[in-house]
Amino acid sequence: MQLTLPLLRQTARPSIINSLCSRASLPAQLPSVSITRQHYPPRAPPIRPTSQPTRTMASRCSPPGSPSSIPDGGKLRASSIRIFEKVSTLRRWRQRLLLDQRSVAFIPTMGALHEGHLSLIRAAARENHHVVVSIFLNPAQFGVSEDFASYPVTWDADIEALIKLDRELADDGNNLGRISALFHPTTGEMYPSGFPGQELASTGSFVTITPLGDILEGKSRPTFFRGVATVCMKLFNIVQPTRVYFGQKDVQQTVLIKKMVRDFMLPLEVVVVPTTRAEDGLALSSRNVYLGERRRARATVLYDALKLAEDAYKSGARDRAAVLGRAKLYIKQVQGVQVAQGPERRTQIQVDYLSLSDVDTMEELEVVDGAKGGILSGAIWMLPLEGIREGEDLGYGQGPRVRLLDNIILPPHDE
Repeated sequence: MQLTLPLLRQTARPSIINSLCSRASLPAQLPSVSITRQHYPPRAPPIRPTSQPTRTMASRCSPPGSPSSIPDGGKLRASSIRIFEKVSTLRRWRQRLLLDQRSVAFIPTMGALHEGHLSLIRAAARENHHVVVSIFLNPAQFGVSEDFASYPVTWDADIEALIKLDRELADDGNNLGRISALFHPTTGEMYPSGFPGQELASTGSFVTITPLGDILEGKSRPTFFRGVATVCMKLFNIVQPTRVYFGQKDVQQTVLIKKMVRDFMLPLEVVVVPTTRAEDGLALSSRNVYLGERRRARATVLYDALKLAEDAYKSGARDRAAVLGRAKLYIKQVQGVQVAQGPERRTQIQVDYLSLSDVDTMEELEVVDGAKGGILSGAIWMLPLEGIREGEDLGYGQGPRVRLLDNIILPPHDE
């Protein structure tokens, strides 16, 4: 069974519109365009896996590092956080909260937690009595040739981060709630009829949101949003949250989830939290651990380019060429500088897309309506290093190709 929806108009949430991030510095080799550096508050270093797991289709039904010694619904050590692996057990726990009329926030994750995830939990704890976090590495949102088999797994570090954050929330008198539960299901639990497969032609019970799920990220990753919408629908039905929290970094995902909630009349609120960034402006992502030192030094190229496009909009540009022109030029300059360097020094960057789109549909715009604003977004690939120096940090998984996403919301601007 496949559910396909026509695209409907939806108003962007103010928390997205108000999220405007500051720029990082431009490389010194490119004097023709300039960016002013703004310092970001220090962030905790990313959690880096110490070894690469081997994950096969058979192992997908067993969460790595699952705490088998804790009974389903039991508490993590030295913590009030309950851990659930079964849908039925979680639902019984949730039913009691419903009878007590307590609000429940939900943050779905695939693990490899970083400061961005923790910021979502903090936002949820301020507004809700209970916070539920899920860690489920969903194979359905990975394509056949994508990085499911090597995706970072940091279960022990994730648990430590949640326990530490829960203590922080308990000591902060400004919070309404704390982390009450962690949902860590198996693939078999989430797909009771059997996992339908990662191929585009797979058959099974899916949720598809079109045409929104077929453009931009959906064009490059044709099964991605099908997997995201399907697993989120399942998780929302299981947890039955009052509010769900997502980060703005994956802006197309937030627009798609809000549309799904509206079209299926789900009784919950979607809250979008501003992107958490490193000090140089790079959006935090679980996949950043793949970069290694050399590629990490050039990883802000996309954000720097989007900031140039934002500057053009603020200066009065409204048509597509004027808004995106300097951004495209900047990336070409960076690519040219890198190509001119030797294999042991350069970083290869490939652009997938730069987009100027509508805030409701993410369809491309030729002209931005100043009364409505728009979305700047993009995706690039950081390719594997060519010449490798002795002892060079390649990143997790020996430095595979890394996809980086970013976006900036263009707010309505009085003409």
